[in-house]
Amino acid sequence: MSDELIRVVSEAMPLAAAWGVQAHTVAAEQTVLSLDWRADLCTVGGILHGGALMALADCAGAACAFAGLARTSPGARTSTIESSTHFFAAVRSGTVTATARPMHSGRSTIVVQTELRDDTGRLVGLTNQTQAVLS
Repeated sequence: MSDELIRVVSEAMPLAAAWGVQAHTVAAEQTVLSLDWRADLCTVGGILHGGALMALADCAGAACAFAGLARTSPGARTSTIESSTHFFAAVRSGTVTATARPMHSGRSTIVVQTELRDDTGRLVGLTNQTQAVLS
């Protein structure tokens, strides 16, 4: 099921595709996406833009929530209604990996926490988001 979900999620997020976000695992229990550092996604000093990191986390959280719905409520969709990101370190090279896990799965909302880590495994950001369940 994960391969099919990877395809569906990749097609459903054109921004992620344009930025080169790669889906490694899309599952209700854990979703893993990654984004390579690119100069055109940076701010001053070659630091990967916070907006790029937030978009990566949003994509991972949405994909994780969607994967849970695909299992329990086929045909339902999600939409982000709240997101909070804390940044801990700058990313100046390499790849950022986003690992999303559900914290709460209800009938009307799903809360997902996404860790953003660099190539060394260092936590560079943490995002909590709420996804609305759309039927």
